[in-house]
Amino acid sequence: MVTGLQDIDKCRQQLHDISVPLEVFEYIDQGRNPQLYTKECLERALAKNEQVKGKIDTMKKFKSLLIQELTKVFPEDMAKYKAIRGEEPPP
Repeated sequence: MVTGLQDIDKCRQQLHDISVPLEVFEYIDQGRNPQLYTKECLERALAKNEQVKGKIDTMKKFKSLLIQELTKVFPEDMAKYKAIRGEEPPP
């Protein structure tokens, strides 16, 4: 055991800039595999990514529909807007 601790102490300088989330230690204390922490973090990140992508897609659809409806109601103003944005040549 003493030799093992000495080996760990020798490696200490190589690992001084590594930080481990406290949740990993909680997993270990609960007898769970610390690799599950990484897996669960990735799953949460993927779920959040899908959620945000859905919101972005919804906002793009809303913008498109809003521009269509505004063009019907305010055709001249929207033509100017689109010209400023470079979407259409000015009339």
